[in-house]
Amino acid sequence: MLPRLYPIIDPALLLGPGDQAARVAAFSHELVEGGATLIQYRNKTDGGRQMLTDARALRQALSADIRLIMNDRADLCLAADFDGVHVGQDDLSPESARLIVGDALWVGVSTHTVGQAIAASKTSADYIAIGPVFATASKENPDPVVGLESVRAVRAAIRKPLVAIGGITRSNAASVIEAGADSVAVISDLVHDPAKSVAAFLRVLR
Repeated sequence: MLPRLYPIIDPALLLGPGDQAARVAAFSHELVEGGATLIQYRNKTDGGRQMLTDARALRQALSADIRLIMNDRADLCLAADFDGVHVGQDDLSPESARLIVGDALWVGVSTHTVGQAIAASKTSADYIAIGPVFATASKENPDPVVGLESVRAVRAAIRKPLVAIGGITRSNAASVIEAGADSVAVISDLVHDPAKSVAAFLRVLR
């Protein structure tokens, strides 16, 4: 169900002149060119209007077979015609998100402990994310590093698809899959030369 690589677009990392939505769309094209089939849009700094503008540009830029996931905002997921929403521990509950997006779209949920993962697995969430597996610079106030041990423990405790996130690079991605993750979510290590970076990850993750 989940592809091995789960790219996440953070517009704050896409520096350059011109329109932000255009940068997001262009970056997504490169991710897909490299082989990405699922992309999450995550924006922790802008307001809803900019987020929706970016999201609609993203949806318009890509073919319908590319699955798009909106971070946090179930309402924007629907407004931009995305394929699912991903919620954190401080966002909507998985069941509240499900009420908004319905049964046809995906709901993913972030967890940071084995207990949270087990609890999330008992909801209608389609997949569970665990992290940060390694130290990460993509969040201002990251949760404590959980390590590969937690990936193994969560894999042993739940049956739902498992995404690992946090500090994952081409050099450590294989170890995360070996620990039991079905997919690895990556932000920073895709920003430079995204098409080649995605292709390199996919070679590692075969």
